[in-house]
Amino acid sequence: MPHLANKKLIVLLISVIFLVALIGFSLRDRHNATLPEQIIKDTVGFAQSIIAKPTNYITGIFSNIESLLNTYEENKRLKVRLEDFAVLQAEVGLLNAENASLRELTTIKESLRDFDPIQATVIARNPDQWEEKIILNKGTADGVEKNMAVMTARGLIGKIVIATPFTSEVELLYTNNENYRVSAIVLGEKNEEIHGLIEGYDVERNELLLKRIDSNLKLKVGEKVQSSGLGGIFPKGILIGEVTEVTTDDFGLTKMAYVEPAADFSMLENVIIAKRKTIAIDGSDGNATNGDLTNEPVAEEAEEEE
Repeated sequence: MPHLANKKLIVLLISVIFLVALIGFSLRDRHNATLPEQIIKDTVGFAQSIIAKPTNYITGIFSNIESLLNTYEENKRLKVRLEDFAVLQAEVGLLNAENASLRELTTIKESLRDFDPIQATVIARNPDQWEEKIILNKGTADGVEKNMAVMTARGLIGKIVIATPFTSEVELLYTNNENYRVSAIVLGEKNEEIHGLIEGYDVERNELLLKRIDSNLKLKVGEKVQSSGLGGIFPKGILIGEVTEVTTDDFGLTKMAYVEPAADFSMLENVIIAKRKTIAIDGSDGNATNGDLTNEPVAEEAEEEE
């Protein structure tokens, strides 16, 4: 038994020595691999290359798809932001234009001493009467009445012809109504007052006609035409336009002038309605008068108002 135990001990010792030697042999640096190792390494490398190529290809496809999806989602987000930016930019532009228009209207309000200005907005325009009439968002509930003058920050545009509780209709200076007249005045040289009547407009020239001007008075191109205030409807001193040409009427008894309107009738949005503070006058502005008006057209209108 002791002999058998010693024999086992010797075998165990030899096995341990062999294992240590084998480990040391495997851990030491070797520059050249053995033939079996080379065959195994080459076989494993070839198998890895065969498996790696399709794996990398498939992985690349999924990666590209993911990248495309991410790009698509990012483009959608950018488009939404661009649309929001465009809407915001448009709103800012509209607000700036509206603010500029409202600032201009404040200067008109300050000049209407004998009137209570009512601010209104154009809400409709009939295509069949585009150059003749507009609809406002203020009516009798806001104090609007028939024959009240209407203007923009640039100048006079017309008068109220119909007023309902919540809307009103404006007949513009560009109307085809032959009975529509506006008492006007031009300050000539040395502050000389030249009176006349705005009666109709020239379709081809797109300009108003200032008629019944005394032939002895000198009227020049470039002079400003304003409302005289003597017709009973339109406030005094509201700009109508500028003289572009002076000629004579058909009979050569009076002068006639072409007037370029100060207001832009094609772009009407914010307007002012002039509500008279004092007792209303049933004036002749916007209506035909009996008799021929030559040297003193406004004087006859004033007599009718009295």
